[in-house]
Amino acid sequence: MALEHASPLQPMRLLTEGALPPDAVSVSLIKSEELQLLRVVLRAGGVLPAHWVAGECTIQCLTGTAQLIAGDQRLALEAGDVVLVPKHQPHELQARHEDSALLVTIRLGA
Repeated sequence: MALEHASPLQPMRLLTEGALPPDAVSVSLIKSEELQLLRVVLRAGGVLPAHWVAGECTIQCLTGTAQLIAGDQRLALEAGDVVLVPKHQPHELQARHEDSALLVTIRLGA
């Protein structure tokens, strides 16, 4: 079965009030020809291994804290922080001490 994404002009709730629910998982929310939005959930101690994407992307920390590792840089992200990752930049995400939810936006079109 194909993954169901939101349609244009269809609102989606990223998180409910309060803490990250225990059943929250990473999911692709929206995908078009030019853009993809994902909610990435990392549990305490969790890692999204090093990878890269063809387009620019942003990573916004919604809850908790996370560490972005890109080359020699280690960036601490707290709820409310957002960072731009250049295209083809290898990067890794870690949730070292607490559960974290991140909104990742990837530019797919050239």
